Amino acid sequence: MPCVGDWLNSPLSIVQGIFAQNASNSDWEKKVTEYFKEKLKENNATNWVPSLNDVPVHYLKPNSLVKFRCMVQDMFDPEFYMGVYETVDPNTNARVLHFGKYRDVAECGPQQEIDLNSPQTVTSERQTFYCVPVPGESAWVKEISFLTKPAYISASQARVSPSTSYTPSRHKRSYEEDEDMDLHPSKQKEQHMACKSCFSGSGGDIHGCVEPKRLETEASAGHQVISPNCSPPLDLNFPLPGEKGPACLVKIYESWESFKVNDVLEVFGVLSVDPVLSIVNSEERDSSSLDPMECMDTVEEQRVHSPPASLVPRIHVILAQKLQHINPLLPACLNEEESKTCEFVSNFMSELSPVRAELLGFLTHALLGDSLAAEYLILHLISTVYGRRDVLPLGKFTVNLSGCPRSSAFTEHLYRLIQQLVPASYHLRMSIESMNHSRFIPHKDYTANRLVSGLLQLASNTSLVIDETQLEQGQLDTAGVHNVTALGNLITWQKVDYDFNYHRMEFPCNINVLITSEGRSLLPSDCQVHLQPQIIPPNMEEYMSSLLTAVLPSVLNKFRIYLSLLRLLDYSISDEVTKAVEEDFVEMRKNNPESVTADDLHKMLLVARFLSLSAGQTTLSRERWLRAKQLEALRKARLQQQQCVNGNEL
Repeated sequence: MPCVGDWLNSPLSIVQGIFAQNASNSDWEKKVTEYFKEKLKENNATNWVPSLNDVPVHYLKPNSLVKFRCMVQDMFDPEFYMGVYETVDPNTNARVLHFGKYRDVAECGPQQEIDLNSPQTVTSERQTFYCVPVPGESAWVKEISFLTKPAYISASQARVSPSTSYTPSRHKRSYEEDEDMDLHPSKQKEQHMACKSCFSGSGGDIHGCVEPKRLETEASAGHQVISPNCSPPLDLNFPLPGEKGPACLVKIYESWESFKVNDVLEVFGVLSVDPVLSIVNSEERDSSSLDPMECMDTVEEQRVHSPPASLVPRIHVILAQKLQHINPLLPACLNEEESKTCEFVSNFMSELSPVRAELLGFLTHALLGDSLAAEYLILHLISTVYGRRDVLPLGKFTVNLSGCPRSSAFTEHLYRLIQQLVPASYHLRMSIESMNHSRFIPHKDYTANRLVSGLLQLASNTSLVIDETQLEQGQLDTAGVHNVTALGNLITWQKVDYDFNYHRMEFPCNINVLITSEGRSLLPSDCQVHLQPQIIPPNMEEYMSSLLTAVLPSVLNKFRIYLSLLRLLDYSISDEVTKAVEEDFVEMRKNNPESVTADDLHKMLLVARFLSLSAGQTTLSRERWLRAKQLEALRKARLQQQQCVNGNEL
């Protein structure tokens, strides 16, 4: 069990030690990365690092090591900063070399100034990402991430209990004034003010001429200016309404080109909540910022790029990784050939059959006794875009569940069950009002120089449930038409065209879309399944709630692992089976050329793919191909029957 050492509480002191030993060697940065990488490998030490997803920022120690599970919502322009700089004492001419990496504010003691003309100065570059919690992340993901780490909890509580160095004030205050909580005491403010004079090139005894009390007053006054003017209109730019959690400015130092907008990351880095960062007025901005080249052109841009640090903390990333998934019940990375990972997968795959059977029964009850619809819902929930051929996304499987009852809020209750199974989801209630007044497509705000989020800026493998049962007659305005078009493009091409005013830019995505409707959906889909309820519960809410309470938590966790794991498995078709499928298709065309088209073949192959994966088979067998044909025949027969009953509805 790792002890709570300096590398957790004071990572910058570790960096300082490595820098001091290797200042003349440019490899000191690599040694820092290697040091923390090794530390985090020891005895699940990642569980000991406090997470911004779980712990409020005002309970975390400034400049400590933290982690954050997030989605890249926007990318700001690259920043230049002083990677290495030198300070000089004007009285003794003593010189000290400092590192600027992993810092927002330059470090220099009393009687010191920064020598901007020093030949030792190294200017470096870093990339700032604006990151938000994963949109639509399920409550169970947060709960399991927190509750399954008892060692982390006790360690975090030991570290994050408020101390005199950053105790928040206890008087009553509004949410907008919350940034006052991370104020440092006067001694630390003195240091910031000293650095301010160092950067501006002014000399003199800063420590002696500015009283601590005055410094505290000045800093507080700065916050008071911000609170009424900046905080109330501050938009954290979450893609989905009602989202909670911190947004962060994540500063990446290495390999940032491997990350892009909408990627889901887990970052480990130094938490920076210095009150100096909250000063957005350009005249009052602390010139000790390590971005001397930085220039904010507008007030709007200042507010976005320099929000209050307690509302939008900064993380200086030491290590970052792109996440395959956010399911805390699975190993973080299943590509690594580690014995523990392989053992976990093999053990679960050995009991896959009973898990599938239980999940099928659970979903059959959720779909009011319709086992065929439950089969297709399983295939939908494990579907994923595994590749692209030109512009065609391969593996998408949008299901239109028609025949849904409208009066009983069936979709609402079905979504709540799906929400308990998948790591991230969103319920889109499709109505004339929501289509006309919601912002679906992200767009570029050039005044504030940021990407304004929209409902369709979602992380990969998010489940989007679209409820058409509430749709009534009405008139779509221009915005509504654009939103419906955006939904159609998302479903058909798995892409969203972000609006950059002068042009549109395609952002590929991987979103599982389930559409519930009374008749055939107005939106395109890959597969329409008409619901045939076998049960009509008198109270839908009680019926659906009883389904969840009847499932043991351990069984529910198996369902969650099942759906996440099968999305990550590889799949292939042997040459022998490919030939057999081709011959079978030719035979079907012989009997009735118009009944089976190339699109039908593609759909059957897609059903066969996910049917095989749902049984834990990574190759297509003859048995699964025949089962896929059988399911498709039953589905089509049901649609044909419904068409005969309701005329041309389908």
